[in-house]
Amino acid sequence: MTPVLQGLRIVEGSAFVAAPLGGMTLAQLGADVIRFDAIGGGLDYQRWPVTEEGVSLFWAGLNKGKRSIQVDLRSDAGRDLVTQLITEPGEDNGIFLSNFPESSWLSYDRLRAEREDLIYMNIIGNPDESTAVDYTVNPSSGFAMATGPTGSTMPTNHVLPAWDTATGLTAAVGLLAAERYRQRTGIGQLSKISLTDVAFAMVANLGYMAQAQLTKEDRVPVGNDLYGAFGRDFATKDDRRIMVVAISKRQWQSLAEATNIVGHLSSIEEALGVDLSKEGDRWDARDAIASFMAPFIEAHDLDEIAEIFDAKGVCWGPYQTFVQLVNEDRRATAENPMFRRIDQPGVGRVLAPGSPLSFSEIDRGDPTVAPRLGEHTDEILLEVLGKTSVEVGKLHDDGVVASANT
Repeated sequence: MTPVLQGLRIVEGSAFVAAPLGGMTLAQLGADVIRFDAIGGGLDYQRWPVTEEGVSLFWAGLNKGKRSIQVDLRSDAGRDLVTQLITEPGEDNGIFLSNFPESSWLSYDRLRAEREDLIYMNIIGNPDESTAVDYTVNPSSGFAMATGPTGSTMPTNHVLPAWDTATGLTAAVGLLAAERYRQRTGIGQLSKISLTDVAFAMVANLGYMAQAQLTKEDRVPVGNDLYGAFGRDFATKDDRRIMVVAISKRQWQSLAEATNIVGHLSSIEEALGVDLSKEGDRWDARDAIASFMAPFIEAHDLDEIAEIFDAKGVCWGPYQTFVQLVNEDRRATAENPMFRRIDQPGVGRVLAPGSPLSFSEIDRGDPTVAPRLGEHTDEILLEVLGKTSVEVGKLHDDGVVASANT
C-alpha cells in the first residue's frame, strides 16, 4: 500500500515542539519533509533529554522520517538556497511550515514573489505575534490554577507541552486543508496559528469559558478527582497507585461490581439525597463512594486489581513512571503495531513509534530514524534543486552548506 501523502513535499524551518511535530506527523504519513537548520544545529538540536554522550533524544524523537540539510542561514547564498527549496515548482511542492518569524527573507510576501501559490503555515506564540511558549500559555489558560491538591492556592504546571502538541497537530491539519484548497482553486495562502488561540479555543470548547461567564465562579483544584463525574486515584496493597474512571452508566456499574460496593449504594443515595445513576450526583458523592471503594483496592496488589478490573470491563489505569511504562506496559512494546525497534544514529537501538493513525486501506508505514544533522544536504542539492556536483562542491568550500560528515 502506498503512504497516503507520498509525493507531497513540505519544507520545515523549526525549533522546539509544535512545528517539528507538525512536520513529523506529515512525514509519518509519507510526505517528503525537508528540515533546514543552521550549520551546527538550531535551538533544539541539543535539547534535553540527552544521552550520556550529549545526543538529544528530544531532537531524534521529533524528526523521524525527515530529510535534513545544514545551511548558513546568515549568508545571502544560504538564504537563496532555502528560498529555492521552499518555492520549488511542482504541484506537490511550495509548502512551508515554520515557527520562525514571518519577516525579512522568510516573509510571506518575499517568498510569494518567487511562487505565487505558496502555502505557508506559520506557528506563532500570541495572536498579536508577541512571544509566548507553551509554558507561558498554559498559566494563562486557567488550567494551572485548577490543577493541584485539593485546597491548594498555588498554581500547578504540568510537564506535558499540551498546547505545543495541539498546535503542531492542528498546523498539520491546516496545511492539508490549504493544500486541498490549492488543488481546487490554484490559490495558495498564508495561515497563522498561535499557541494561545489553540489553548483558549480548547478552554471554550470544553465549556470552561462559558462556565466562568455564566456562574462567575472559578474552578478550584480537586487533586486527582475527575471533575463532574466519579474518577479518583487509589493506593493498592503493593503501594502502587491507580486511577479509576466512571463516566458512562456502564463504566459505573462495572466499577461498582468489581469493587463489591453495590450493596452500599442505596445507603449513600439515602444519606446524601443523590441518584448515583447520574454523573453529576456521583461527583457530589465522590468522597462517600471512595470511602467504600478504597478498602477493596487497598486489599489487592496491582496485578490482582488488573485481573479483577479487566474481567469486569472497568475503565482504569496504573500510575507509572517512564521507566515503568517501558518495562511493564504491554502497550509500549513491539507487540503494538505502532512501535518498531530502530537503530537511531548516535543513540542506539530504541523502540520508536510510527504514526498513531491506522487505516484499513492506507499504509501508515513503519517508524523510521531521525536524520543526522545535514545527512541529506548533498542529496537535496543535487536531486531537488538540480545543482551539479561542481556547484555542490563550491557551496561546501564557501561554507554555505554542510553535510553530516563536515
